[in-house]
Amino acid sequence: MRIGPIGPAGLTALAVILAAGLGGWVAFERYGDLIPGLVQDWRDPIGPHRPVVWEAGPDTAPERADRPNIILIVADDLGWNDITLHGGVAGGTVPTPNIDRIAREGVQLTHAYAASGTCAPSRAALMTGRYPTRFGFEFTPMPAAMPVIIGRAQRREPQDPPFLYFETDRAMPDFAEMGLPASENALPSLLAQAGYHSVLLGKWHLGGSNGSDPLSHGFDESVELAGLLYAPGGDARVVEARQAFDPIDRVYWAAGRAAVREGTGPRFEPDIYLTDYFTREAVRVIEANRNRPFFLYLAHWAPHSPLQATREDYETLAHIEDHPLRVYAAMIRALDRSVGEVLGALEAQGLADNTVIIFTSDNGGAHYIGLPDINAPYRGWKATFFDGGVRVPTFVRWPGVIEAGSEMAGLAQHVDIVPTLAAIAGAPLPQDRIIDGRDLTPFLTGVAEGSPRDTLFWRSGHYRAVIHQGWKLQIAQRPDQVWLFDLEADPGERSNLAQSEPGRVAALRALLDAHDAQQAEPLWPSIVEMPVNIDRPLGRPCEEGDEHVYWPN
Repeated sequence: MRIGPIGPAGLTALAVILAAGLGGWVAFERYGDLIPGLVQDWRDPIGPHRPVVWEAGPDTAPERADRPNIILIVADDLGWNDITLHGGVAGGTVPTPNIDRIAREGVQLTHAYAASGTCAPSRAALMTGRYPTRFGFEFTPMPAAMPVIIGRAQRREPQDPPFLYFETDRAMPDFAEMGLPASENALPSLLAQAGYHSVLLGKWHLGGSNGSDPLSHGFDESVELAGLLYAPGGDARVVEARQAFDPIDRVYWAAGRAAVREGTGPRFEPDIYLTDYFTREAVRVIEANRNRPFFLYLAHWAPHSPLQATREDYETLAHIEDHPLRVYAAMIRALDRSVGEVLGALEAQGLADNTVIIFTSDNGGAHYIGLPDINAPYRGWKATFFDGGVRVPTFVRWPGVIEAGSEMAGLAQHVDIVPTLAAIAGAPLPQDRIIDGRDLTPFLTGVAEGSPRDTLFWRSGHYRAVIHQGWKLQIAQRPDQVWLFDLEADPGERSNLAQSEPGRVAALRALLDAHDAQQAEPLWPSIVEMPVNIDRPLGRPCEEGDEHVYWPN
């Protein structure tokens, strides 16, 4: 395989390759948990914990009834079935009362979709209101050498499809340069025009240089995820479930650290379990901004792998016998507790009735954590365009404006969040570019009926999908496959009608082609494709008749 130059952010991954070359793969097996983390620590040292001093707003609150506070909570890789409103983990025995509360005190968007099957492109859409492919943010950023490491770490059975690697003549940018272009108008920049103070807590994953960092895109303050672990490996306060069958998990444990970054400053250690750390700081942000309109983007890492939970949460779930499932369930418990503490802070500050809260996930649950049913009843996983990968729990709460316990059944997508929040805040949208999202406010409040849109699109390399008027078409080159589903009759996408409905396939393909013609070239090339078994989680052997699709990145 030939790839472009590897920048400084690729050194961590390169170190693992060198280790394997110097001492064979046995050296990686023995020392891989030390080398990449040490190189990363050398490049970007992690200092001891230090408290964050949040900028305080005014001492008294101005009249601002027309400008509610806005909190956008985004979970990472949350499965549809991970919350008790939709069934729940371990047969519904792990309650999520606080996440459910947002839905029960607001509106459920029952047909809400992520903008992509993976995290970073979805987040780019959440921040811009535009399809990420419209400005070239088609693939999830990663160091150029990472695919090589994942491929080496993969433990394949003979019947398992392999990872695929591709040559490129294009230079691969440094990992930090794989970001949201400075030319894009991100949500906090729009809200600033309406007087909002914006704060990011958690995962950004949209770049860190050349104007792609959070502060350059309009956040006034930020504490950003800057590691891959929820707590240091082996911490006695935490319980782990390491998945040897998952090459991504093995790389995370090899290179991972527990670290955050304030603004563009150096990394430092959070003093408590990461989900609880972001929660505590969210409460402090609410307190500091109680007297001015604020936008809080609380982008949790949870429940993304690696599987780590507090020992207290883990011990509370002793009825779950399967260890990885129990750790994962404990992570969900911490996420739900976070939502509860945010709601409690709003009530304590008298802000509950003047705050819009949106809860969603960046995509569906991942197959590589090895747990079945996390996206039930939908088929597929993260890194697919089956509904299990892109249909996400989405709820909006705005007391006194949105009817409690209501539902919006029309199609919605992540691109709709920016125009909706801009309308709520009274912030103008840019007029010099296409905004793909729609203002959902009339539908959320019941003023308008029906669906805000008839059509949704997705693209990741050769893999494309469209939903139009209740029908869903997916097209892939690897394998060379066309799937057509009648979502109203078959929401689980089990009955492929492509052969019996050629006219409908042609019409939907034409929609896809017309949409593609408007999209930009990727900002960086795809160099790897990961096989995903559509119905079976990783760690369970493939069987004859299994369907899979390759996800380009």
